[in-house]
Amino acid sequence: MIKIIVIAVVALVVLFFVVAALIPRHHVASVSRVVHCNPASAYATVRNATNATEWRKDVRKVEILDATHFREHASYGTVTYEIVEDKPGERYQTRIADQNLGYGGTWTYEFAPDANGTRVTITENGEVSNPLFRVLSRFVFGYTSNMEKVLAALAAKCDTTPRPNAGPSPAR
Repeated sequence: MIKIIVIAVVALVVLFFVVAALIPRHHVASVSRVVHCNPASAYATVRNATNATEWRKDVRKVEILDATHFREHASYGTVTYEIVEDKPGERYQTRIADQNLGYGGTWTYEFAPDANGTRVTITENGEVSNPLFRVLSRFVFGYTSNMEKVLAALAAKCDTTPRPNAGPSPAR
């Protein structure tokens, strides 16, 4: 009986690594959302890394290291980023500067005017070297889940439209 269990465990481990080896290390994923503010405001919110704690629930603290590097302390861990492109109101790109996380790559934010505000597109050009992370990102979390969370938080930050009071309408 123990021999069967050991063989089953070994077979599962081998299967896991075969599946991980078949998943490409590199991927490109993209998500867009319209937020209710102008491109300059949407860009400024994303670009001001120190204020990320005000609008992103996952970020606990941000350290500015120099003009092009900052470090996020977040629910997913601590990650150092490098700013590699910065066109105010149009495009902003960061790259993971840490080399030992098991994943890396860039996020490119594009800000385009839209009739309802700004269409913000985030494109991830990622690499997942760790086989466990590769399987989890492909089959459990998906490549777009973090980008969707950031866009939802940005939309909530930008949505400053006054809401009508709930309840009965005033009498005429």
